[in-house]
Formats: sequence, C-alpha cells, structure tokens
Amino acid sequence: MSGIRSWLPMLAALLSLVLLGGCASTATTDNGDPHESLNRKFYAFNDTLDRNILEPVARTYANVTPDPMREGVTNFFDNVSYLNTIANDLLQGKIERFFRDSGRFVVNSTIGVGGLFDPASDLGLEQNDEDLGQTFGTWGAGEGAYLTLPFLGPSSYRDLPAPAMGILLNPLTYVATVVTLPAGVVSAINTRANLLDATRIRDQAALDPYTFVREAWRQQREYQIHDGNPPGDGFEDYIEGEGDAAILRVY
Repeated sequence: MSGIRSWLPMLAALLSLVLLGGCASTATTDNGDPHESLNRKFYAFNDTLDRNILEPVARTYANVTPDPMREGVTNFFDNVSYLNTIANDLLQGKIERFFRDSGRFVVNSTIGVGGLFDPASDLGLEQNDEDLGQTFGTWGAGEGAYLTLPFLGPSSYRDLPAPAMGILLNPLTYVATVVTLPAGVVSAINTRANLLDATRIRDQAALDPYTFVREAWRQQREYQIHDGNPPGDGFEDYIEGEGDAAILRVY
C-alpha cells in the first residue's frame, strides 16, 4: 500500500487519455491540437488550482524558508529523481553522459549527504534532464496530439508514459506512505516556489495564455530532445531557459 498514492498522477494521466479517446470530435487541426476544447477545460482547472492554492502556499513557503534550506530541498529532490535521467541516457545511447550522470548521482548521494548538497557540479558533473518522452523523441517519434493533463499540465501522446517511468525509478516511491506523501507535497511546493518569478513570463507575454503555454512547451521539448540545439529557431521567443520553461508544467 505504501506506493499507491504515488500513482495518482499517472491515474490522472490515464483518465485524461480515456476522456480524450471518448471525445466526439475527431477532426484534425493544423495546430496539432485536435482536443483543444477539452484541453482548455483542463488548463482552466489547473490554472485555478494553481492561482488559488499552490501559488499562495508557495509564496508563503518562500517567505518563511531561508534560501540555503530551499536550495538543499531542491538538491535533494533533484538527486532522488536522477535515476530517471540516468536510465534515459542509456536508452538514448548517450554512453558518456550515462557514466557522467551516474557519477553525479553517486557523488551527491554520498559526499553530498543524500543529495542535500551538490558537490558534483563543483567537480564539473553538470546536471542534465532526460525523460522517456525525450527518449521517444530521439528515436524519431512525433509528438502526436497535444494534451493538457489535470494536475500534470502540458503533455502529448508521445510524452504520456514519461511520468510513470519517473515514478518507478524514484526511490521515494518504495518507502512508506507516511514518508512518500509529505515528501511529494514538499517537492511540489518547493518546485512552485522556485518558479514564482517565471510566472510573469506567461502573464506578461500572452494574450491567450493557453496558446502561449502550448507553443512554449512544444519549443521546450524540441530544445530538450535536441540537447539545446533544435532545428530552426524561435525557442527564445517564448522562454529564456530551463528554469523558466519549467513553469509550463504547472499549467
């Protein structure tokens, strides 16, 4: 029973797929978003949840938590979820990065006191971000239809299985619920607090926030799949970096 609640995000994703599969509309669209009507409803739900609950809690957390403590919390959750990146390095055939990321995980898990500190970066072992959606992209899989998932935010048919792999490779999934649930809550609040400033990008730049998030997310995924060198240009028109891009997952 200890890991059941850890599967809630995946259940939400599967529910979304079922709902989308049952949509009456089967028309194709030029923007790759045939489920836009339902996606906008999920976007509005996520946005309301964020503005009324998650963002206020995150602001309070940011105000009362010292920066060094927040940095340690961020380091810990980045490290504990890093096995997902390592596994996808291997699946993508990035052998050198696989060994470097494995070394990063070992260094931060030991010398870094369970990941609370990040000595690996000082040793030149930079942090990377890989997931199953990026792996499918490097294998040549197209995005498929764009999706907005409740609680999870932007996704696509290609990216839909990625959260499940992340959950399965996260050690916290296999500890007692009394640890997993509070850890998940702290992780969500801490992540949202780290992205408070990035929220302004969407609010200031977008006449239609939904369209902005959709297109910025697509640009972000291309950027990630191609390791920062996507074909074409335009990525910088939406977001300026990985930190700002991460805010898109809230919506």
